[in-house]
Amino acid sequence: MARPVFSMTGVSVQRNGRRILQDISWLVERDQNWVIVGGNGSGKTSLLNVLMGYLTPTKGEVEMAGREDAVNSASQSWDDWRKNIGYVSSSLAQWVDPAETAIEIVASGKNAVLNSWQLEEEADLAKAARVMRQVDCEHLRDQSWGTLSQGERQRVLIGRALMAPNLGLLILDEPCAGLDPVAREHFLGFIDDLTRKRTFRSLVLVTHHVEEIVPSITHAMVLKEGRCVARGEKRQALRSATLSEAFNAELRLRSRLGRYRLYFPEEFEAEGNHIL
Repeated sequence: MARPVFSMTGVSVQRNGRRILQDISWLVERDQNWVIVGGNGSGKTSLLNVLMGYLTPTKGEVEMAGREDAVNSASQSWDDWRKNIGYVSSSLAQWVDPAETAIEIVASGKNAVLNSWQLEEEADLAKAARVMRQVDCEHLRDQSWGTLSQGERQRVLIGRALMAPNLGLLILDEPCAGLDPVAREHFLGFIDDLTRKRTFRSLVLVTHHVEEIVPSITHAMVLKEGRCVARGEKRQALRSATLSEAFNAELRLRSRLGRYRLYFPEEFEAEGNHIL
C-alpha cells in the first residue's frame, strides 16, 4: 500500500461569515502528482495555505507524513512539516532583492527564507550548485535576480524549492503566470521531465488553465466556490461536465497526447472532437 504524503478530512474554513472552503477531504499518496483546477476565488490558494499551516481550518483535520505532535509547541510541528515542502509561486518574485544572485537565492531554500543577508556556508553553496545543474540553470549562477527573465526566475525558484532539507512535496502555484506561450511550453516540458525523474515524492500543481496540465500529472481536484466538484484520477475528475460546473460555462474538454484543452461547444464541434 502506498504511503500517504498528507491527508485532509472534512476541512472547512469560514472567516467573517464568509465560507472559503467547505468540507474538503483529500488524500495524496507517494508518487501521485496532482493538479488543482478552479477559477478565481474557487479556494485554491486557501487550500494551499491550510496545507502549509498558514490558515487554520474552522473544522476538519490535516495529517501529514513526518509531522509529529511537538513536545514544546504546535508551531514547531508545522515548521518541521514545512521543511518537507518546496513551494514555488510567481508571487514570491516580488519579495526577492533584485541584487541577489541566482545561487544565493537557491541556497536560501535550505532554511525556507528569502534575502537572508548572510554568507551561505560552503556546503550549502556546493549543494546549490548541484541543484542548479539539475534544473539546467547553472549558467545563471552569478546573475542577479533583476536581470533574469521570467522563465529563468521560475527555474531558480524551483532550484530553491529543491533545497528543502527533507523534500517530499513540491507545490507549484500558478507557475506559468507571466510566461509567453513559447516560454510556457518550454517550462512545462521542464516540469514534466523533472517529475518523471522522481526528484520529489509528489507534485501539486495549481492552475486555472487546463492547458498547463502536463502528462506526468496522475490525479486532479476541481474546485468551485470553496467546495470540491470532482477529485480522483485525472481521467475521471477532468471531464467536460465538471469543468463546465467549475467555470460556470458550457465547455468541452479535449485530451490529446496527455495534454488538455477547453473549447466552447461551437469551436469543439467545428473541429470534429468527441466529448470527454
